[in-house]
Amino acid sequence: MKIVTCTEDRHSAAILAIFNDAIVNSTALYDYEPRQPESMQSWFAVKRQHDFPVIGVEDEAGRLMGFASYGTFRVHAACQFTVEHSIYIHPDFRGQGLGKTLLDAIVEQGREKGMHLMIGSIDADNRASIVLHEKKGFTLAGTLNEVAWKFDRWLNLAFYQKRLNDGAATPGTSR
Repeated sequence: MKIVTCTEDRHSAAILAIFNDAIVNSTALYDYEPRQPESMQSWFAVKRQHDFPVIGVEDEAGRLMGFASYGTFRVHAACQFTVEHSIYIHPDFRGQGLGKTLLDAIVEQGREKGMHLMIGSIDADNRASIVLHEKKGFTLAGTLNEVAWKFDRWLNLAFYQKRLNDGAATPGTSR
């Protein structure tokens, strides 16, 4: 396996398939309907516009096994050093440690780009993701109860956070 920077041309269809599997079969995404192929154009455009990374892991054949990215946590200027990340693994490759690899990579990208805090919004029943985040130094910041309705039940959303730097340096007023 190898870590790659995902591009729209090469990885858009594979990322879309992973997103859509998560929508249809899990509570990792609080959407009901699968996304359409054209949605990937705007998704990648936002990533490019804000210089947000999209990191993937490919197998020996070049198949995308999973990906990670981050984006804006809140649109307010004062929140510009806080990002919210996401990690998705293709169903054929779950349970092989790819989440750890991708979480390490996306945290490192955040540090390199001067981000201060990384947030993970995790469905509170997703024990595997919660355990992974806790092992990697993320701490529970709080849980919002019954924020979503999917699969005929209310879902709780847990927020995990990790400081990416020691806080000694004070950022300027803009990125």
